[in-house]
Amino acid sequence: MEQFIIHGNHPLNGEITPSGNKNAALPLLSACLLTEEPVILHNVPEILDVQAMRELLGSLGVTIETVEKNTWCIQAKEVRPADLDPDLTRKIRASILLAGPMTARAGVLHLPPPGGDVIGRRRVDTHLLALRALGARVEYDRTFHFSASHLTGADILLDEASVTATENAIMACVLAKGSSIIRNAASEPHIQELCHFLNSLGAQIDNIGSNTLHIEGVSRLHGGEFTIGPDYLEVVSFIGAAAVTHGAIRIRNSGSEYLDMIRLVFRRLGVEWEVEGQDILVPKGQKLEIEADLGGAIPVISVMPWPSFPTDLMSIAIVVATQSRGSVLFHDWMYPSRMHFTDKLVGMGAQIVVCDPHRCIVQGPTSLYSEKMESPDIRAGIALVLAALSAEGKSVIRNISQIDRGYERVDAKLAALGAHIQRIEE
Repeated sequence: MEQFIIHGNHPLNGEITPSGNKNAALPLLSACLLTEEPVILHNVPEILDVQAMRELLGSLGVTIETVEKNTWCIQAKEVRPADLDPDLTRKIRASILLAGPMTARAGVLHLPPPGGDVIGRRRVDTHLLALRALGARVEYDRTFHFSASHLTGADILLDEASVTATENAIMACVLAKGSSIIRNAASEPHIQELCHFLNSLGAQIDNIGSNTLHIEGVSRLHGGEFTIGPDYLEVVSFIGAAAVTHGAIRIRNSGSEYLDMIRLVFRRLGVEWEVEGQDILVPKGQKLEIEADLGGAIPVISVMPWPSFPTDLMSIAIVVATQSRGSVLFHDWMYPSRMHFTDKLVGMGAQIVVCDPHRCIVQGPTSLYSEKMESPDIRAGIALVLAALSAEGKSVIRNISQIDRGYERVDAKLAALGAHIQRIEE
């Protein structure tokens, strides 16, 4: 296993270009199952979760050729409902994204339970309800069995605004006969990207970016070419890294149009940035002071469905708050294990009180000190990297394969900005 050795307290300076959006790449790759013609995807991130999806698609008969760095040619000319490797499906949550396109295209899929980050129960019921509404049959005996002779358009009301369930429903609806409406749909940037991608292949999806999608089914999709947009979660991770190290960086091709609500939240933590075209500039001299509510009340930062603050950035925001003056309450009602990593920050000197599995109070600023830690999941892992970058001394972060699942060569990118970070074998 590999680990990061980080010598902290060195400001980051320079320019960085984010990789393609992991959360867009995974559904886009799954959506390639919907056409027998070749599809070329550019800006595919070279991360472990994407590699796992590539292996799963290969098991289903999809051929994938690496044309050049970060560019793949995918062709699902003939697909087969193979027995998927349970160890492989457990590696990524996104293995559930095979259900919609395989049921629509091949009429059958046998899927062992999906895996992913261990941040609490992550239900799949919404996926099943959506596919059943279209006429699919779903059975479960420690393996999910999806089947359908054909799919028929339907008015689908999702019982929660689940991102992956919305994506599965979209992919199934585009080849279903007739019209479909997906209500209470999630609308994250990667869902919008999936819709634009499918439309470029001949799908008919309207109201993109809203919570009510209108889809007119088509008999087939053709091939095409598409470029995956920047990963806004990576962009904000680098914004946070610059802020806590008191550096100044430029993030090129940042996808800043999606960051308005995130910008408001980080402004409450005393972090500002400037937008120049498609670039974001994070200047030195950040205020790093928490903006209290009216009357000096402690502010609350809570996650909500898009376009509100996303749960995947909660860990980053908590680390930034440890370096900001004042008190703030963080509330993640979605996942009962999101706050568990904060004990590692407390071990580094942070003043954090965990109120319950969903809430914590951070009092800052506090000087952080080096520590030996283990990355529990993708987002907590990168948050620990930020903490180590701002800390005095040498920190060790183990189990960095968790970070590699979602961040492409993050150590090389940070080193190019002046971070003292090394990847070594344990």
